[in-house]
Amino acid sequence: MIRHTVLFKFKPGFPAADKQAWIDGLNNMTGKIPGMLSLSHGADVLHTERSFDYAIVADFETVEDIAVYNTHPLHEPLKAYSFPNSQQILSVDFHQGDTVPAPTETTQS
Repeated sequence: MIRHTVLFKFKPGFPAADKQAWIDGLNNMTGKIPGMLSLSHGADVLHTERSFDYAIVADFETVEDIAVYNTHPLHEPLKAYSFPNSQQILSVDFHQGDTVPAPTETTQS
C-alpha cells in the first residue's frame, strides 16, 4: 500500500467559496477513484510557525493507482483551486509497510 500525503500553505485571500468548492471536491472523490483505498483531509489545528494550512492523506494499492488519481476527472478540477491559491505544496508518497516502532522517549523536532 502507498500512502500519498500532500500539505498546502495557502496564499492570503484564498476566496472562502473557492476553498469550500475545493473541499467539497475532495469529499466527492471518496470511493469513486479506482485504486484509492481511503482519503482523509483537514485543516491544521495548531497554527504554529511551521504549520501548513491543510493536509490530504490518501492510501492507494499501487504507485500506478496514484497516476490514475492524478489525472482522474474528479481530481483535475481541484487543481484549478489549489495551485493558484497556494504559496507552497509539498507531497510525499511512501510504502505504508515501511514503518518502525517509535522510541519510548521522543523529542520535538
